Amino acid sequence: MKSYIAKASEIKRSWYLFNASDKTLGRFATKVARVLTGKDKPTFTPYIDAGDFAVVINASKIKVTGKKMTGKIYYHHTGYPGGLRQKNFRDMLQKFPERVIELAIKRMLPKNRMQAKRMNRLLVYAGDKHPHQAQKPIPIEDLKIKKTEN
Repeated sequence: MKSYIAKASEIKRSWYLFNASDKTLGRFATKVARVLTGKDKPTFTPYIDAGDFAVVINASKIKVTGKKMTGKIYYHHTGYPGGLRQKNFRDMLQKFPERVIELAIKRMLPKNRMQAKRMNRLLVYAGDKHPHQAQKPIPIEDLKIKKTEN
C-alpha cells in the first residue's frame, strides 16, 4: 500500500472562525496553529503548506492563568542604543489585543520558510465583528485533538 503525498495543486483551503472569549491563551493558540499548519487534515504532508485560513474574534477577551497578567513580559528593541522596551501582558492586551494572539500563535508555528505564509492566513480582530462573512467561515467551538486508544 502506497502512502499518499499531497501536491500543491490539490490543496483546498477552508475558512475557520475561532472565538477567543474566555479561552486560555496558550491552549487556544495551539489549536489555531494546528489549523494553520494543516495538521488536522488527513492529507498532511510536512513539506507542503496545506493549512487553512483562521479568523479569530474577541481577541481582547482572552485569559491567562496565574500571575501572567503582570508577570508575562513582551520585549522589543527600537534599534537605538539602550532601546530595549518592555510591556507586561495587561498593557499589551489593552493597547494591542490582536498582537497578543498573533505573537502566541507565531511562536508556536515551526520556524521555517512557511511560517510567514501561514501567518498571512491568520486574521485576528479585537471585537466580534469581522469582514469575512463572504467566505462563510466554519465556527469552531472546541477543536479537540483525537488520541488513539491502545
